[in-house]
Amino acid sequence: MLIQGKDCIIAGNIVEILKLSIIMINWNNIDTVLLDMDGTLLDLNYDNQFWQQQLPRRFAEKHNISIETAKETLFNQFKDLEGTINWYCIDYWTEVLDMDIALLKAETAHLIAIHPHVINFLSTIRNHGKHAVLVTNAHQKTLALKLEQTQLEGHLDAVVCAHDLKLPKENPQFWSLLQTVESFDSQRTLLVDDNLSVLRSANDYGIAYLLAVQNPDSCGPEKPTEEFNAISSFKDIIPS
Repeated sequence: MLIQGKDCIIAGNIVEILKLSIIMINWNNIDTVLLDMDGTLLDLNYDNQFWQQQLPRRFAEKHNISIETAKETLFNQFKDLEGTINWYCIDYWTEVLDMDIALLKAETAHLIAIHPHVINFLSTIRNHGKHAVLVTNAHQKTLALKLEQTQLEGHLDAVVCAHDLKLPKENPQFWSLLQTVESFDSQRTLLVDDNLSVLRSANDYGIAYLLAVQNPDSCGPEKPTEEFNAISSFKDIIPS
């Protein structure tokens, strides 16, 4: 039994070593780091709480309906537009729902939070001469609110909003448009994003290094990321 126990310990150590090897990065091969915001640099808990709890509650109050009915109505509308630029557009939902979404989002701004180790990661890669670019699908109003709350912009070299390019990152044409405002060599670029559809789009475009995020929402379960190598936190890939 003792030998079997040792074998189990050894096997467990091998698994941990293999997991570590998956996320090892040769930073000498990377010049540009493209970083998603919601769920990647920032905790997705804020967004999930807003869209899944706060907005349905306010929508139910506005129309004098149950929370369950409100969720069913809203979630069906969300699903119809998922992956499109309007899905992320605060102005669109303000008009469609006749509710000031930007104002409502500001009410829970205290929930906006940076994921652990993000600032250390950003400082380190920039000290290593890497170009750190935030590339987000978030609407300009949401982006402004989150940058104000987190002061994240001071830790980045550039910020690109997909709404300025009129296409979401899920669209393969987005990456060519991104080149027009923030040039990068796709073979020497790393993208970190919690959205698997975005990672697939970037992969189709030819971005060489892709990483998913296992825990976009600190209050939610781990996200399945079998298609791509994934990090549990930015501590996993901070250059030495």
